[in-house]
Amino acid sequence: MTVTHGQPLTTEITDILVAHCGLDADAAARAPAASLEELGMDSLALLELSAVVADRWRVQIPEQAGQLSIPAVADLVARRSQPPGHTENSIVIAAPLPLVWEMTNDLARWTELFTEYAEVEILHRDGDTVRFRLTMHPDENGIAWSWVSERHADPTSHQVRAHRVETGPFEYMRIHWAYTEEPEGVRMTWVQDFAMKPTAPVDNAGMTARINANSRVQLAVIKERVERAYPGGGDE
Repeated sequence: MTVTHGQPLTTEITDILVAHCGLDADAAARAPAASLEELGMDSLALLELSAVVADRWRVQIPEQAGQLSIPAVADLVARRSQPPGHTENSIVIAAPLPLVWEMTNDLARWTELFTEYAEVEILHRDGDTVRFRLTMHPDENGIAWSWVSERHADPTSHQVRAHRVETGPFEYMRIHWAYTEEPEGVRMTWVQDFAMKPTAPVDNAGMTARINANSRVQLAVIKERVERAYPGGGDE
């Protein structure tokens, strides 16, 4: 249950509709799954709802809000009022920077470096900028998720910036890779900034937890596989 200001957000949205938009509270209680349009909310009422929600939560209600139920509006407001997703994870790889950079930026080898990717298809390459399609191994439901991303690598600063072109459940997804030399090797850091769409199966907080958990797994796998490829490294 989404709660804000000490009460369920659905209750707050209902109170706004009753106080500002002329909603019949009894009708809403009898039909909790009804859309705002089915509850008699016209375009003027929806404009008033949008104004109050924008003032109270700094959230914009879409034009199609009339097709949503009150709980769906509450869920939309809850998701959009969340802080955006942000993760930062890193690992130190005991290998020289040129090797770490080369192996982790060779997209054709990502199916060997990561455990989650089944296929990498290069769609377009322009210097250090690459557009490519990633396809994952099927999940527990047999679905093989796939999307297009674009990635720009800067070999001088040893940084990479990428973003999803096909965003899927994300409103946006931006990724920053950084490589820094340390006494023990190369620290590779992944920073991801994103926001989930209101229709996504998880919210920003849920996806943050998922990305953090998976990033730690993948970083450990990459560390082991790069160090194994380094003659002076982890095979001793």
